[in-house]
Amino acid sequence: MSAPSRLGLSRDPDFGRLFAATALGQLGDRIIFLALPLVAIVALNADEFQVGLLTAMTTGGSLLVGLPAGAWVDRMRKRSVMISTDLVRAFVLLTIPTAWWADLLTIWWLYAVALVHGVLTVFFDVAYVSYLPHVVGRGNLVEGNSKLSAIRSVTSISGPAAAGPLIGLVGAPATLLASSVGMAASGLLAISIRKREQKPEPSERPQLGREIKEGLTFVLKHSALRAIMLGDAIFNLFLVMYQTMLLVFLEREIGLQSFGIGLVLSGMGCGALLGALSATRVSKRVGQGPVIWLAPLVTCPLTVLMPLARPGWSVNVAAIGLAALSLGGVVRFVTQASFQQALTPDRLLGRMSATARFVSWGGIPLGGLLGGASGSVFGATVTLWIGAVGMTLSVLPNFLSPLRTMRELPKEKDPEPEHSNHEIVSSE
Repeated sequence: MSAPSRLGLSRDPDFGRLFAATALGQLGDRIIFLALPLVAIVALNADEFQVGLLTAMTTGGSLLVGLPAGAWVDRMRKRSVMISTDLVRAFVLLTIPTAWWADLLTIWWLYAVALVHGVLTVFFDVAYVSYLPHVVGRGNLVEGNSKLSAIRSVTSISGPAAAGPLIGLVGAPATLLASSVGMAASGLLAISIRKREQKPEPSERPQLGREIKEGLTFVLKHSALRAIMLGDAIFNLFLVMYQTMLLVFLEREIGLQSFGIGLVLSGMGCGALLGALSATRVSKRVGQGPVIWLAPLVTCPLTVLMPLARPGWSVNVAAIGLAALSLGGVVRFVTQASFQQALTPDRLLGRMSATARFVSWGGIPLGGLLGGASGSVFGATVTLWIGAVGMTLSVLPNFLSPLRTMRELPKEKDPEPEHSNHEIVSSE
C-alpha cells in the first residue's frame, strides 16, 4: 500500500483542521461530562433527583429545537454555525466559575447553563454531521467518521483523566474554565478551514413546517433509518438513566473521589478508542448491517458488572464492562453514521441529522428524570440494573429490520424517497 493511500484523509489540510478542532472541542466536552454533575453533587450537595434534572436540562435542547434546527441549519453555511455555537458555548460555561467565585452559584444557575449549552450543542452537532461530507467527500465518509471517532475516544480518555486531578486540586467549578477554553479554541480553529460551502439557495417563501415535514418524510420512509432511530432512542433513554446514577453510585456507594471517578471514565474512553480503530475492519468482516445490532448485543450486558461491584478490586472489573460498552457503541456509531450520511442528499443533510437526533435523543431528558426519580425511590444500584437491561433490549428494532442481513450499506443517495416505499436505496 502506498504512503498516500495509507495516510488517506490525514493528507487533507482542511480535514486536519477539522480534526484538531474536534479534538479541542471534545476535550472540553469530556471535562464538562465529569465536572458539571460534580459541581451539583459535591459543591452544591444536590440530591439524586436534582442530578437527574440537571441531566435532563443538559439534553433538553433535542426536544426544544431538535426538528427546526435541521431546517434552519440547511439554510445556512454549516461552518459558520459551528464557529458561532462553539464561541457562545465557551462564554456560557465561563459563567459557572465566575458565579462560584462571586458566591452566586445555585442549582438553578446550573440548570440554566445546562439548558442553553444543550440547545447550542444541538445546532453544533447538526451542522457538524452535515458539514463532514462537504469536507471529505462521500467516498471517504467511513474513514472520516472513523478518524473523528478515534480522536473523540482519545479525548474520552484524556479528558476525565485530566479533569479528575484538576477537580481535586481547584474544585469542579474552576475546572470548567478548561472546558470553556477548549470550546473557544475549537471555534477559532474552525475559522481556518478553507473549504467553504456555497450558501444554500434561499427559497422564495421558506416555510419551516414544510421543510421539517420533508426531512421527516425522507427518514421515516426508509425502514433501516427508522430502525436505527428507534434503537438509538431506546438505548439513549436507558443509557442516560444509567449514567445519571453512575457518578452518584461511584461517589456515594463505592466511595471514589474525583480522581478515581476520572480513571473509571477514562477506561470508557479506552474502549471507545479501540472501537474507533477497529470499526472499519469489524464492519467489513461481520457485515455493515449486522454490526449495527450485533455490537451492542455483545457489549451492553457487561454493564451489569457495575451494580454488582463493591469497594475494592471489583470496581476495576466493572470498569472493563463500561469500556466494552463504549467499544461497541463507537463501532455501531461509525457504521450507522456513515450509512445515514451516504444515503442523504446534500440539501437534506441538516434535516436528516436533526430528525434522527430528535427521535434518537428525544428520550434523553426523560431518561435523566427517570434516572433521578428511580435513584430517589430505589437507589442508584437498582437504577443501574434497569439501565443495563434496557440498553441490551435496544438491539431489537435493528435486529428485526433489513439491517439484520444487509452486509453492504448503500453507496448512492436516494434523491426522491417519497417514491420508494419498499427499497432501501433507489437509483438516481
